[in-house]
Formats: sequence, C-alpha cells, structure tokens
Amino acid sequence: MSKLIYKFELKVLDVIEVTIPIGAKILSLQVQNNIPCLWALVDEGVRSEVRTFKTFGTGQYIFDKEISCKKYIGTYQLQKGLVFHLFEV
Repeated sequence: MSKLIYKFELKVLDVIEVTIPIGAKILSLQVQNNIPCLWALVDEGVRSEVRTFKTFGTGQYIFDKEISCKKYIGTYQLQKGLVFHLFEV
C-alpha cells in the first residue's frame, strides 16, 4: 500500500472536525497563506473518518477535564499576532 502526505486546511474555531483517512499520522501543524494547516501521512485508498480537534488561545482558561483527554498537536500563529494551540480529542 502506498503512502502519501496530505494537507488539511483548518478553520479557526473552538472545535474543529476534519475528515481524514483512517490511521493517518499527523506530521505537522503550520500556517500557510494565513490559514492553519495539518499535514498527515496517509495510506492511499483508505476510508476516511472524522477526527475532532480543540483550539485554545494563549491566555485562555483551560479546565483539567478539557485537556486531560486531548493530545497536543502543535501551536500556530496568525498574522495579527494571535497564537493558538491545537489538541486532538
């Protein structure tokens, strides 16, 4: 089975649902053209699933129950100086 790297553009929302091939491995979170993007290593021809992510801004209160069930993905900055931190549920 062949592997590919796919890019997924994200919206800047508190909760984001992204359709990603099953088993995809997230490689990077960066901003491209002022749009936050995930790059993931995926298997070609695999069915997709919906994965859920949560965004927190710097200085935003985070309760223990919100963060304990999440995996840190990365931090990104937008042009207006806003800094966000992305976690997968």
